[in-house]
Amino acid sequence: MKSAKGKDRSVKVPGFRTIFFLFAWLCLTSPCTALGDIYRYIDPAGVVHFTNTPTAKGYTIFLKENSGDEVLARTRRFKAGPDVYNDIISRAASAFGVDHALIKAVIHAESCFDPNAVSIQGARGLMQIMPQNDASLNISNPFDPSQNIMGGTRYLKRMLIRYNEKLALALAAYNAGPSAVDKYNKIPPYEETQTYVQRVMSLYSRYKSS
Repeated sequence: MKSAKGKDRSVKVPGFRTIFFLFAWLCLTSPCTALGDIYRYIDPAGVVHFTNTPTAKGYTIFLKENSGDEVLARTRRFKAGPDVYNDIISRAASAFGVDHALIKAVIHAESCFDPNAVSIQGARGLMQIMPQNDASLNISNPFDPSQNIMGGTRYLKRMLIRYNEKLALALAAYNAGPSAVDKYNKIPPYEETQTYVQRVMSLYSRYKSS
């Protein structure tokens, strides 16, 4: 995977679970860095190889540059600390009954506090709202921090209600859509979504204790 300076970092391990949790740890502990697409290859000896720059045939995509980090490579011009939007987050938390720390964790994971973030799928703003959801969330300008946070929190609350306050399912639905969660009746078996849920939960714990 690429570091902040663009260097290649390839790894190999004897098992899938080890590298999945290693990569998840990198995603959870990296504050605001874009990791790039990750490719996987299993050699004849059963050793699993991972890299962001495949140089041989046989590598397949393991994890797309996503889960919030995908937008960062396209918005490096902007840097903000986690407390910049505290007042707006507090208003949204009060309006919708969602924990302040949870809202902040979602913003961190989705855009790393960049109000101008745009993903390759077209999600926009701090909480990465898709255009088709703007109207139902009362958003006319997704790049306005107040509108985006209020709208994103409104949607997050809908997911929490839909899944009876089961946070992991609500976060999975926020990332992959409720239809995917309903289909599997659990967190969908998508590496992106599973990593996203872990990332937000970790950030949530961090912000709750700070």
